[in-house]
Amino acid sequence: MKKAGAEKKRARRSSAAVKSAAGRDPATDTPPRKQGNKKDVFQLFAEKVRDHKDLVSRWAVLQETRVEYFRGKDFVTFLKNHPELKDILESDRHLEVEDIVNMLLSKNLLVRCDRVVKTVRPGKRKLSTWPAHLEIFPEQEFSDNDAFFAWTFVNKRPLWQTLLSLSWPVLTLAICLFPVYPHQAKLLILYSCAGILLLILCLLLVRALIFGASWILLGKRIWIFPNILAEEATLRELFRFWPIKDEEEKPKLTARLFYAIVAVLAILLLRHHAPDEAARARYQKRVSNIIDDVLEWDPRLALSGMMDSMQSEVNGTETNNNVTDDGGSEKAASPDYVEHEHDESADDKDLYNDNI
Repeated sequence: MKKAGAEKKRARRSSAAVKSAAGRDPATDTPPRKQGNKKDVFQLFAEKVRDHKDLVSRWAVLQETRVEYFRGKDFVTFLKNHPELKDILESDRHLEVEDIVNMLLSKNLLVRCDRVVKTVRPGKRKLSTWPAHLEIFPEQEFSDNDAFFAWTFVNKRPLWQTLLSLSWPVLTLAICLFPVYPHQAKLLILYSCAGILLLILCLLLVRALIFGASWILLGKRIWIFPNILAEEATLRELFRFWPIKDEEEKPKLTARLFYAIVAVLAILLLRHHAPDEAARARYQKRVSNIIDDVLEWDPRLALSGMMDSMQSEVNGTETNNNVTDDGGSEKAASPDYVEHEHDESADDKDLYNDNI
């Protein structure tokens, strides 16, 4: 009886194993651990699209957080120009652009945003193409009509950013140790910083002159390096030379004429009150003295200065003690001197009486 029951159990196990082996697909069936370690294809697709240079994107502030975002119509054009990126989606490669974006929205890889300022500001003809401040849109669905989509995941940091972040403490320590640098190193750093500062000021001055001349003479707003003072611009956008398209209304002729007269009067006033050569020489001497004090400072000189001051204090103390001793001796000798003078005066008086 026991052998018959054991044989029945073995038969049941073998039949269950055959059924499971028949219903298993070796191409798709993977162990649970391997499925958990496998990355989502939509996550890979989002990372690949975000790192692609042909997708036009900008940075903005979304609820006090800086995010990178793109426009819906730009995403449609991007996928039309690069259909090979859909191969990352494997079985979902045949989905339309709208379906792909909706899947990214459902997986919280994207969030649809809307501009905060929805009215045209005074002096402009239309809304800004790339707003600097965004808010979350109520309906999280794809649209290519003035719709913005921001990435919600943190992008991988390149190696150079990690090295740059690690170099900041070293740079701070180097700045603090500037007074103990050799003299030649101080001169190199001073002239380098002064040259960079002069370059920035000259660039801003030339930028303002070009804008003023084009605004007064041509009625156009031309800003070279338009993002040089922007707070929310990437490094690539910061050094873009060519200005963006003017979206504001053309200035009136009366306003241009008024500011032209103001500019001429300001130039004449500055020329009339310009400092002469003597004032310039005095200012240069004052500034050069301050710079020389910073450059010529040395710990050994500071130590020798401290020793000299201590030595002068010791000499001053000894001098005061000597003066005090001399005064005391004079005071001690003064009664004898008075008595001697009294005796001499008495003798002179007796001599005078005898003569009489």
